Amino acid sequence: MEFGIEASPGTKISRLIELTIGGEKVSIPFFTLKGDQEGPTLAITAGVHGTEYASIEAALRLGRILDPKEISGKIVILPIVNMPSFRKRTIYVGPHDNKNLNRVFPGKQGGSFSEALAYQVFHEVVQKSDFYIDLHGGDMIESLIPFVIYIRSGNAEVDRTSLSMAEGFGLEFVVEGKMEGSAIYAASHAGVPAILAEAGGQGIWNEKTVNIHMTGVKRIMGQLGMINVKSDPRPIKVFSFPWVFSEHDGLFYPQVSIGKKVSADQKLGSVCDYFGKELQPVVSPNDGTVLFLVTSLAINKGDPLMGIGG
Repeated sequence: MEFGIEASPGTKISRLIELTIGGEKVSIPFFTLKGDQEGPTLAITAGVHGTEYASIEAALRLGRILDPKEISGKIVILPIVNMPSFRKRTIYVGPHDNKNLNRVFPGKQGGSFSEALAYQVFHEVVQKSDFYIDLHGGDMIESLIPFVIYIRSGNAEVDRTSLSMAEGFGLEFVVEGKMEGSAIYAASHAGVPAILAEAGGQGIWNEKTVNIHMTGVKRIMGQLGMINVKSDPRPIKVFSFPWVFSEHDGLFYPQVSIGKKVSADQKLGSVCDYFGKELQPVVSPNDGTVLFLVTSLAINKGDPLMGIGG
């Protein structure tokens, strides 16, 4: 790896790596664990969005507590991919270029900061792995029910494996996403089975949400034969996952909460101007369950408002 970290069998390397992007040095924590036994390479990322703290803490703990002598294969963990966003506590977009890092994968060498960062992470870690898990946690203004996303890439074998991983993570809701430009979209289209797991939100992390991520990752490792952990995927209904977006700058007044079952065309809230005039009735695009909901009063044109699994 050009990242300069390659562990010997039975060992772990953990340190900050220095990347130079657009002339700026960025330090990112990095773990590599190499098992005594041969096996697959699993890449794990978190902190693609810098304020999704439950997923970040889970990835950091996994890097610290996993014992390379107890695993088969190799695990590569980047627990805070978007360090500038983490340090600045910015939501959705990075402070350098105002781009959403999880919408610019596989990145662009020599592109903007986010594009160049995505390029390095994708080409040096994700694409060189056999399987990939991207941990997320609901951004600073999002409340959500834990769920897992996989992408249907058109490659039957990759899609079968990605769905199996999504089911194996152990959550009630599995959604088939589109998410072009996301890390898992780029991975699956490059032939690497991949999932994105969401648990946490609103800038809060606690033991429950951290453990959801850690348990899910260990279940996948067991499924892949990397550790001795039982993983018994059960058939789970796979949902579509349409999002509703704001068409205006203004104020968002939701009339539902996460977990609420809704019907197509049901009114779920309003986007209003600063004097209370409704600019946009927010209606459900389908029958389903509210899986995530933006909780910010302030809203911008183009911002997501909620996602309905159904």
